[in-house]
Amino acid sequence: MPHGDKGQGNEFAKALAVLSQIGISIIACIGVGIFLGWLLDSLLGTSPWLLLVFTLLGIAAAFKSIFDFAKKMK
Repeated sequence: MPHGDKGQGNEFAKALAVLSQIGISIIACIGVGIFLGWLLDSLLGTSPWLLLVFTLLGIAAAFKSIFDFAKKMK
């Protein structure tokens, strides 16, 4: 790699890190929501209502996380 391309590779690495952080955050938010909903449904016998509610809350948390990342990037 020529010396002039070093900054371009660094920018690519930073962009890849941000994108992977966003992806992991989305998966974690939705995954935690699904797990909590499933766990509470199995404990309380309310299937599938708490799973649906907590899945929607996980999706909302994922959107908030995306907006927080976007705000931080400005």
